Amino acid sequence: MACDFIEAVALNGQRQYIPAVIEHATRHIRVLSTTAHPTASWAFQAMKNLMMDLDDAGCQARYLIRDRDGKFPARMEEILAGAGIQTVLTGIRVPRMNAVMERWVQSCRRELLDRCLLWIEHHLRHALREYERFCDRHRAPQALAQAAPLRNVPDPITDPERIAGLNIRRRDRLGGVLNEYSHAA
Repeated sequence: MACDFIEAVALNGQRQYIPAVIEHATRHIRVLSTTAHPTASWAFQAMKNLMMDLDDAGCQARYLIRDRDGKFPARMEEILAGAGIQTVLTGIRVPRMNAVMERWVQSCRRELLDRCLLWIEHHLRHALREYERFCDRHRAPQALAQAAPLRNVPDPITDPERIAGLNIRRRDRLGGVLNEYSHAA
């Protein structure tokens, strides 16, 4: 897994801090929470919640890659070690060591945060939940052979008549900021 903090600014000028975790093997993303004041106890609780979610999902991670951000509390290592997860710290100013997470952060900024006017923390949480669902169910990374993390690759269509008559539907999310495409039944 890889972890990082994202910063976003709401229209009221309040800076929000968002911890997110991505699983390398599946590209499944988990946006943990959001707050304007990231304290050590808040980050500690977010990690405890992540460990419970991983346990419920039956996910067994061995490593957590993260940077040396001061928002990560020292007690976080205790939780991870108790779950059998070893923390791997990235080098200073070496974003390629956490490339999968950094790429997702860039996508989140470009596709969501830079395109939405986020009013308050509640609105930001709603937008992040929608983006998380979009990434997990509809966005198809090339690393997974075009399969979304929580969806299998559909069977290829080889019949020429069926290809000629394809009917594609688009579903807007977040007022058209995100678009989902699917075959019409």
